[in-house]
Amino acid sequence: MIRVVLVDDHKIVRAGLVSLLEAHEDITVVGTAQDGTEALDVVSATLPDVVLMDLSMPKTDGVSATRAIVAAHPDVQVVVLTSFADAERVHDALDAGAVGYLLKDTDPDDLVAGIRSVVTGGAPLDPRVARTVLTHRPRAQATELTGRETEVLRLVGQGLANKQIARILGISERTVKAHLTNAFGRIGVADRTSAALWVQRNLAEE
Repeated sequence: MIRVVLVDDHKIVRAGLVSLLEAHEDITVVGTAQDGTEALDVVSATLPDVVLMDLSMPKTDGVSATRAIVAAHPDVQVVVLTSFADAERVHDALDAGAVGYLLKDTDPDDLVAGIRSVVTGGAPLDPRVARTVLTHRPRAQATELTGRETEVLRLVGQGLANKQIARILGISERTVKAHLTNAFGRIGVADRTSAALWVQRNLAEE
């Protein structure tokens, strides 16, 4: 069962999301919050697998709340669900630790699929957001990566999952995830597909 916390300052949005998600047998909503401050309390009390996070809220906004949640609970996956797709908001949210970024006009099935993908290591991005990330985010050179980050990226480029990479390198899945988070930030991507394409362009000849 995937445990989800919903964070949005509009009551009707929260109610609609609860109805949508609870219709699926493998997803349960364990808490809701109307702002970022309340979100941290709810997450601490419920320890969900996934947090759906709005960005524009009173008191504490979604970016600050994401940063606080990720710092306090590294295993909790934060997926932004917002109306905004501008480059600054996208980058701020991903830099704060969000693993996905979806828009509120997304198809309900895509939202549910995004939540499911997160718990298996995915990074759901709305196509419009992906374009923003790839267009505006500065790219790093391969020389800026650590040796271990390069090893992990090469294996991602071969289509391997985190569990397989961990077994090959003799490290934990959590360590693999940490290396991927750092590497994604260095090379300017936000998902495995984009990372694999980066590997093909930048590491294939080495």
